[in-house]
Amino acid sequence: MCDQHHEDKVAIRALLERYCDGVNQRDAEIWGSTWAEDSVWELPHLELDGLKGRETIVASWVEAMKMFPFVNMMAMPGTISVNGDRASMRSYTDEVAVMQDGTEIRPRGQYDDECVKIDGQWLFSRRVFKVLHGE
Repeated sequence: MCDQHHEDKVAIRALLERYCDGVNQRDAEIWGSTWAEDSVWELPHLELDGLKGRETIVASWVEAMKMFPFVNMMAMPGTISVNGDRASMRSYTDEVAVMQDGTEIRPRGQYDDECVKIDGQWLFSRRVFKVLHGE
């Protein structure tokens, strides 16, 4: 049991790392592979009720990334709690982005996540982002 929880936590951390890699590589396939099919992405600071479904989430992200010629995102989990094939994670982000007009922004944020294990792979089922500072 303890070993499985450790393996799951390592896999969930790798999920977060793959998410950041997708952002940093500007790769919709990598980034999209972190989301469950019926996932939800909530961005209250943008006054969005929540984007629903991987296809909608990825399409919205692709459009949003057009505003930024450069983005670098780093994230670190604060907590990971595993309960069978479900998990929750709180992580913190540190980003640098350059907008089309050359303006540089450096937001710091927090994600409150729900993850689900499907066919042996951990995916995000819900991500809720909160800006802590900047942007």
